[in-house]
Amino acid sequence: MARFQKRRAEAVDGLLLLNKPPGMTSNRALQTVRRLLNAKKAGHTGSLDPAATGMLPLCFGEATKVCAYLLDADKSYRVTARLGVATDTGDADGQEAQTAPVPEMSAADWDLILQGFVGESTQVPPMYSALKKDGKRLYELARQGETVEREARPIRIDEIRLLELAGSRLVFRVRCSKGTYVRTLVEDIAKRAGTVAHTARLHRDAVGAFRAEGMIDLETVERLASEGSGALRERLLPPDTALADMPAVAVDAADGERFSGGQVVDVAASNNKGLARVYGAGRFLGVGELAANGQLAPRRVFRAPRKNLVDI
Repeated sequence: MARFQKRRAEAVDGLLLLNKPPGMTSNRALQTVRRLLNAKKAGHTGSLDPAATGMLPLCFGEATKVCAYLLDADKSYRVTARLGVATDTGDADGQEAQTAPVPEMSAADWDLILQGFVGESTQVPPMYSALKKDGKRLYELARQGETVEREARPIRIDEIRLLELAGSRLVFRVRCSKGTYVRTLVEDIAKRAGTVAHTARLHRDAVGAFRAEGMIDLETVERLASEGSGALRERLLPPDTALADMPAVAVDAADGERFSGGQVVDVAASNNKGLARVYGAGRFLGVGELAANGQLAPRRVFRAPRKNLVDI
């Protein structure tokens, strides 16, 4: 009997913006694409609930070093709320927990309520979340029928725009900070209107500087992979595209070597302070931190880009 030899995973570098389909966990989506790329190292940023769809940045090889920065990035969602019915999980996967009449309100009335959530505030995380309490995930406790005290956490809502109002269906787009639970936001919006609600659909269309037009659906990923790993790898984005919101700093060849070796280098005086993208000799070197005195300290060093192997 013929024996099949498992392919050795390869060093593949880059980002892929997957349009995650419904009914799939973020980790399963990552492992599916990782297998198709035959990538050695992989990670994702900003998990989506299985029922949710939309942008899931997948990072491979050197690009896994930007995961932490993408986790901190702002997010944008298209949200469909069903008014009048609350569930135990806050979304459509849960069991009906409460009903309430939906008040007769105009689109202008709802928009006024939505705008009241813009700005900085605090939010109590839901029980059905991956946060831990005494070493246990909150959703594990919730499934056991337990409810524990949760501390309110600071969040920021930058924009909410009403898109549709039809009976018990309320659709809006929200741009918010990391750590914002949209399911809780929907419940809080309904409470302010004098009713209850749950999130019927959730679609993420932006993470940081990445926008919806850059996403690839899983069917396209599978089709490209069937044409050979090169076709799919050509769609990977360079790691520094995830850091477009950071200012860019260029250094000469000598300072580039020192920076890549973990040493602090001096750069020209700049009004920028804080994290920056660092380039030298025509390539991305990593993330550095600019100080007021003009010194640039390495914070995340990237090795020289390597040409991804392709099928011949």
